[in-house]
Amino acid sequence: MTATPRWTRRPEGSTWGDWGADDQLGRLNLLTPARVLRAVREVRTGENFCLSLPLDFPGGSVLNPRRSAPELMPTLRSGKPNMAYPLRCDDPTSTDVVCDDRVLLTLQYSTQWDSLAHVGQMFDVDGDGVAEDVFYNGFRANSDIAGPVIHGADGQQRPNDLAPPGANRLGVENMAATCMQGRGVMVDLFAHFGNSGQVIGYDELMRVLEADKIVVEEGDFVCFHTGFDDALLAMNRNPDARTLFATTSALDGRDERLLRWITESGAVAMISDNYAVEAHPARICAEPYCSTLPLHAHCLFKLGCYLGEMWLLGPLARWLRAAGRSRFLLTAPPLRLPGAVGSPATPVATV
Repeated sequence: MTATPRWTRRPEGSTWGDWGADDQLGRLNLLTPARVLRAVREVRTGENFCLSLPLDFPGGSVLNPRRSAPELMPTLRSGKPNMAYPLRCDDPTSTDVVCDDRVLLTLQYSTQWDSLAHVGQMFDVDGDGVAEDVFYNGFRANSDIAGPVIHGADGQQRPNDLAPPGANRLGVENMAATCMQGRGVMVDLFAHFGNSGQVIGYDELMRVLEADKIVVEEGDFVCFHTGFDDALLAMNRNPDARTLFATTSALDGRDERLLRWITESGAVAMISDNYAVEAHPARICAEPYCSTLPLHAHCLFKLGCYLGEMWLLGPLARWLRAAGRSRFLLTAPPLRLPGAVGSPATPVATV
């Protein structure tokens, strides 16, 4: 553990400081060249699987009222839509017809990565009895990850003049620079629980891993197929949230043994075809104060373990099960967009 002026105490069981005082990668540090080579050796047939939903899924804003479908539109040329635009309109000698477009995009609308700047916690990093709003490795809200306003402990707001808005630390550009390539491990929950809506705790997960002879090792990307993706596609951009959440599985973020398994696994990321990887809303907390998203808090805030949500895992999961396999090469960089806290992804699995 490396000391840092940002904190004098770290959350119990966290990886803060393990890779340096200013580390912004977390468990991506475990993706060594040797582990990438290990992943490449899983390729046997050369077949590829696209693991992203169409970017306009799920459709509408039913699953999250703050996130909306992408709006695609042409750029403008000479004040006119620059789509199927004949350049002879500007230059009679030109034979070109050009297209150029832009998009208004909610970065975590569809298949996505959560960066380490996505969810922080209140935590007393100075040991002075006062909890601060902080993110992984003690990076601070309002400066390292900054919004346009500062939210005071008294509920009051004031303009933030400390730093430009956005993830000035821990943003998705750090993920993109690593290429996000390594060994994927598929855990096919749907094959065991179907449309039961089972919330998966440690006991249920261990039974699946044992039954399917799945081994998760340090540096792996762990993928959970629940059937959420197939159900979502069948709804064709008109999602029924009640049915989706009632009939598909998700991890129990309140299960301490499950969280301990994630810690001990050394996994780089937890990935699912469902909405949040964990069951949301989570089970009622027994403590007076606790995280609304306990698995997010454990992974993103404490461990530097990334989360991937709403991935298209069904076709790959079925192929792997038919082939008697669970491992594959995964390549899944986000957009290299400085300052973003999340990003669309177009992951590729190669088997």
